[in-house]
Amino acid sequence: MVRAEAIESTPLVRGELNPGCCVCLAEGCHKAEPGMTEFFNRGSEKERRRELRGRMPLAEVLLWSQLRRGQLLGYRFRRQYSVGSFIVDFYCPRLKLAIELDGDSHFSEEAKAYDARRQHFIEEFGIRFLRFTNQDVLDNMDGVLEVIARAVEQGPPQP
Repeated sequence: MVRAEAIESTPLVRGELNPGCCVCLAEGCHKAEPGMTEFFNRGSEKERRRELRGRMPLAEVLLWSQLRRGQLLGYRFRRQYSVGSFIVDFYCPRLKLAIELDGDSHFSEEAKAYDARRQHFIEEFGIRFLRFTNQDVLDNMDGVLEVIARAVEQGPPQP
């Protein structure tokens, strides 16, 4: 059975500093910014997104072939979408749903801590996260698509 992992995060009050947040520590709280459009698919990340799209691992290529062009229940996903300085593998703006595929480089303790901080930052924008391993996609694509379809059917997060 494939299961998506989500890391629980504690919502913050707008403008409140979060000592565990990599962005809050580096730049002051990202929630204090007046608008949020500057955080999504920023031009400064364009080259990096393009580079990542050019060298997607096999699992990402296979999953993208199932998500692109609204093939999953009519919802369009984007690949290599940036939120702040972070890039998620797949994102559906209508649903505020991010999908991450984790390869071998994500399993060290350091990488897990980084992924948790990154996910927390992205979730602060009301974005839901699904996380699978590359092996999940390679071994059980139907199961992965079933989990994603259930998340899609839930619709966007309620404010």
